[in-house]
Amino acid sequence: MDSSFFDQIFWGNTLKQYCFFAGFILLGLIFKRIVSRLVSLLIFSGFKKFAENIKDDTFVSLLLKPIESFITFFTLYVAINQLRHPLDVVIWHRVKLKQEITITIGDGLDKIFLFLIILSIFWIILRIVDFIAHVLKYKASLTNNKADDQLIPFLKELMKTLICFMGFFVLLGFVFEINVLTLITGLGIGGIAIALAAKESLENLIGSFTIFLDKPFTVGDTVKVDGIEGTIEKVGFRSTWLISPDKTTIVIPNRAMIDGVLENVTLRNYRRVNFFIGLTYETAAADVKKILESINEYLSDNPNTKDGYATFDGFGDSSLNIQVLYLVINMEHAEYVRVKEAINFRLIEIVKEYGSDFAYPTQRLIKENTSVQKPQ
Repeated sequence: MDSSFFDQIFWGNTLKQYCFFAGFILLGLIFKRIVSRLVSLLIFSGFKKFAENIKDDTFVSLLLKPIESFITFFTLYVAINQLRHPLDVVIWHRVKLKQEITITIGDGLDKIFLFLIILSIFWIILRIVDFIAHVLKYKASLTNNKADDQLIPFLKELMKTLICFMGFFVLLGFVFEINVLTLITGLGIGGIAIALAAKESLENLIGSFTIFLDKPFTVGDTVKVDGIEGTIEKVGFRSTWLISPDKTTIVIPNRAMIDGVLENVTLRNYRRVNFFIGLTYETAAADVKKILESINEYLSDNPNTKDGYATFDGFGDSSLNIQVLYLVINMEHAEYVRVKEAINFRLIEIVKEYGSDFAYPTQRLIKENTSVQKPQ
């Protein structure tokens, strides 16, 4: 075929340029999945010793989409740059400080694709961090130490945050052509104002480091903070996530976790139960003694309790008050509730066995019989 055929110009571009444009796009669409998988496996080979028991499918599934995005943006960038018109059309022109600044459509598209390519590169890096965290989490699950289970998600978030900051400054420098060093120096002037504005966030961040250093709890522990009880799910930069007994997710700022009164329920050996029951005033003293003896005998024979006792505490406004106190051997919250329930039902039976009943607030009216003498 005559080469002059491809040299024909249509709308400012030769037919050869249009062929290259279509060819690059077609190649990118056809081979992006294959190339993405091959590149993923190539990168995984560098982590093979580190991730001995992890399948390569996990790594490929994490990197497949970001690498595909990178290939798509790169091939579009190369394909579009095969054209000259309308990329050379001027969209902005300005004379500033005796210098002419001209921006064409091609320049604008170059900036957009450079922005997207850099984003896809850092997306790949973030996915690699996710994979490393996945491997470390698997290795931590093989040990009995729960501290590493708590530390790995925190380090993962820390690394991803630092990478995002790095990516932000790379975009400013390469895409927007901002002097990053000058920008950082300028931020030092307003650093005090920024620190004051982010005071609570910094306190929560410091709180997270304090939690990792002091280790008042680890992931999986059941804790109670200012009356809120739940199982630790994860510790983040700003907050700690708890799962309550009714499976509700509770998010508490790290500052509150270290400043408030924190009780680690998992570390204690027993759960203390202390309450009062009121008997009616019609109950005879002998029956009260028998009720106390039966309750004390039941608590001492109960395999789920320790150091349990019941005493006649005093006289209430409407009842004879009996204090019941016992320790439940530490166990799961659901089992702990069942033990309390069983003991409460048994207390009802004991009170009823001796002909007594539970008192409730009552008022008694006494009517005096007075005789009125009629006058003679």
